[in-house]
Amino acid sequence: MSREQRIRIDEVLRQPGPEGPRSVEEIRAGFRELMARMIVPHGSIRTAQTTLGDRPALRVEPKGGPAEQAEGGSAAGTILYFHGGGWVFGSPETALSLTGNLVARTGLGAYSLDYRLAPEHPFPAAIEDALCAYRALLDRGEAPSAIVFAGDSAGGGLAVTTCLAARDAGLPLPAAILAFSPGTDATRTGESMDTKEGIDPIFTRAGLEHTGAMYLAGADPRQPLLSPAVHADLTGLPPMLIQVGTNEVLLDDSTRLAARARAAGVDVILDVTADVPHVFQSFAGVLDEADEALDRAAFFLRQRIRAGGATRTSAG
Repeated sequence: MSREQRIRIDEVLRQPGPEGPRSVEEIRAGFRELMARMIVPHGSIRTAQTTLGDRPALRVEPKGGPAEQAEGGSAAGTILYFHGGGWVFGSPETALSLTGNLVARTGLGAYSLDYRLAPEHPFPAAIEDALCAYRALLDRGEAPSAIVFAGDSAGGGLAVTTCLAARDAGLPLPAAILAFSPGTDATRTGESMDTKEGIDPIFTRAGLEHTGAMYLAGADPRQPLLSPAVHADLTGLPPMLIQVGTNEVLLDDSTRLAARARAAGVDVILDVTADVPHVFQSFAGVLDEADEALDRAAFFLRQRIRAGGATRTSAG
């Protein structure tokens, strides 16, 4: 069934939208409508509105409560999640199929951050909000070795750049980074930007440059916090799992990020799935590859949290 599933999803994503340029409000509304069709494991999770740092956030927990450690009864770990949407659209609610599935599969609780969006709040507002949220977790006593960053698309890139900002600020780093189809090259110089044009059912170079310009607001894209795949020193970053599909114009954002991380001595897994679109994990419950990828992602997160706990125990 997998091939038929992929074909069906590709057809859905290629359905024509309104002609001509759309306003920011129309882009945001269209994305909300698309993501409302994704399957959320409501029976396995509970959600609540909260704040983290100085921003709203969605708290997502397994129905039975966060997984408990044997010692002390404290929560086993926290996923700090950053939603996708080109830094222009999207919200914790539009990413709930992803956060919900990660929470249900790991038993970990998550905070999905409602960071500020462009064009109202261009670069570096999203990174500032994400770093503030991470500081808030640390300030309330959560161990960095029990925190993982995760995100999709722009949020996957934000997971990486927030880690860079935390490192440069002298903060301890989280246990891991999980990035679904991350946007990590604002220079748009990857070969896949051209070789996957037309194959990608979601993005075109023109569309990415349109929303990208809102986030850049005139900033030079050739800097580490905008293009970490080509301009960042990734030394010292925690283990990283990058998942991406071959039908993406942003494919090389992932492959070059992985190569750069490996060259910097970072433990990195590049997990490439054939013939699937951008952030295909959103189609859990509809696409077999989505469920399989989420299972692998959940295993990675649990493994890194356990490794962090072992490090704390042996050190302490």
